[in-house]
Amino acid sequence: MIENNKTAVTYFIADLHLSENRPDISACFLRFLANDAIEAEKLYILGDLFEAWVGDDDDSPFLKTIADALTKLSQTGTKIYYIHGNRDFLIGKRYAKQASMKLLPEVDTIDLYGQHVVIMHGDTLCTRDVDYQVFRKKSRSWWWQATIKSLPLFVRKKIAANYRKKSASATSVKSQEIMDVTDSEVVKCLQKYQSQLLIHGHTHRPAIHEVTANDKPAKRIVLGDWYEQGAWLKVTTYSIELLNRPLT
Repeated sequence: MIENNKTAVTYFIADLHLSENRPDISACFLRFLANDAIEAEKLYILGDLFEAWVGDDDDSPFLKTIADALTKLSQTGTKIYYIHGNRDFLIGKRYAKQASMKLLPEVDTIDLYGQHVVIMHGDTLCTRDVDYQVFRKKSRSWWWQATIKSLPLFVRKKIAANYRKKSASATSVKSQEIMDVTDSEVVKCLQKYQSQLLIHGHTHRPAIHEVTANDKPAKRIVLGDWYEQGAWLKVTTYSIELLNRPLT
């Protein structure tokens, strides 16, 4: 069913890692919202829209610009949905409202033109990255988040900057295999939700993988990051395409 005179198109994006020191990525994203996403009935952002998130009380002009652009898109009739990533899992209801986004669970299922689809950021599938999974469990706890949010904003920004440095250092020595998904976790996820299609981000390796789940052929679609190009998945009633364009 086409809503608000939008065409039967749905877009999926992830891993933009927007930040003030990468204006090229932000500019590409704003063009995407104005020229591409505007045709869609739905836009799903599957995590890591931002490089870091220290709290909804950060009212910087940069974050407001992004929120205003998303709201402008929403006002045209495109519905915007958000699943937290591993970098911006502290985005709360306040900013989601400001940006006209609906927050979704970390794993959700949707009806995509008649197909039952699982969507997620994808970090929980990387079970071989043990150090990260330990941190993830701690950082999603209510007590950890309450402690972090109680700190002054400037302290949280310093903590986020230090974490990014440590994360980059740790990533540089991890094997590609460790940072990729565990195949058995993919199958387990598809079987749990009785689906033949999984869409996720996180690994920054855009591709459409053929797998077997529920004793039937299935697909795993990985969204691309925006470090070197804009990247998105375009789904219509008759096609599924991974697309990209240069940042400039």
